[in-house]
Amino acid sequence: MVGLRGDKRVDIGDSIIARYETSGERFEILVDPNLAWDFRNGKDVDIRDILVGYIIFEDALRGKKASDDAIKKVFGDIDTLEIAKKILLDGDIQLTTEQRRKMVEEKRKQIITYISRNAINPQTGLPHPPTRIERALEEIRVTIDPWENVEAQVKRIVKDLEPIIPIRLEKIAFAIKLPGKFQAKAYQILIRNGTIQKEEWQPDGKWIALIEMPAGMQAKVIDQLKKLTKGRIEIKNL
Repeated sequence: MVGLRGDKRVDIGDSIIARYETSGERFEILVDPNLAWDFRNGKDVDIRDILVGYIIFEDALRGKKASDDAIKKVFGDIDTLEIAKKILLDGDIQLTTEQRRKMVEEKRKQIITYISRNAINPQTGLPHPPTRIERALEEIRVTIDPWENVEAQVKRIVKDLEPIIPIRLEKIAFAIKLPGKFQAKAYQILIRNGTIQKEEWQPDGKWIALIEMPAGMQAKVIDQLKKLTKGRIEIKNL
C-alpha cells in the first residue's frame, strides 16, 4: 500500500518507480512492475491497470508531487495517462530482484547463442558447442549487463574467453553450385543464416551463389544443403 507523508520516505509496497528526467526536471510514477515491463515491451496493456494511483511525483519515495508548472512546461496540456505513457516508454523503470535475474538470464542465453553462431575455434575451424561456451562463461565469472546490447558485450566477453578457450569471432565467405530445382529451398536456408552477396544461373540450369556468414554457422548450413541436394552440391571456400 502506498502512503504519502509529506517529505518523509514512504512505503510503496509492491509497486516500483518509473522515472523520466529532462531539462532539470524529474517526474516519477508508481507502477505495477510486471505490467509496466509488458507495456514497455509492446504488449497491449491498459495504462490504467499499470498505474498505482494517478499522481505524477517529483519524488515518489518522499511523496512529493510534481508541480503543475513543471508538468505543463515539459508535457504541455496532456492528461495524466498520456504523461504516464511517456514516462513508461522513454524513462527508466526500476527492476525487481526477480525481474533483473530473469533479464540477466535471458541476455546470457542470447550471448551464448551469438558466440556459438559467430565464433570458431581457430585450431579446428569449427564452432564451440553452446555448452562449452556456457562453462567458459562460468569459469571467467562473466558479468552480464541486462541493458547493454549483445554485440557490444560479446566483443568484450570473447577477449576474456581467449585465455580459457581458443576462440575467434569471424565471418567466412564461400561459393556454392547446385541444381536449379533446389534453388528456392537453398535460398531460404542461406538468407536465414547469412548474406547472399552474388548469385547467377548457369546455362546448364545450375545455380551459383556467393555467401558470407558467421563462421560458426557454416558447418551447419553446409550440412543442411547437402541433405537438401542429396550431395549434389559443390562448395568452395574463398
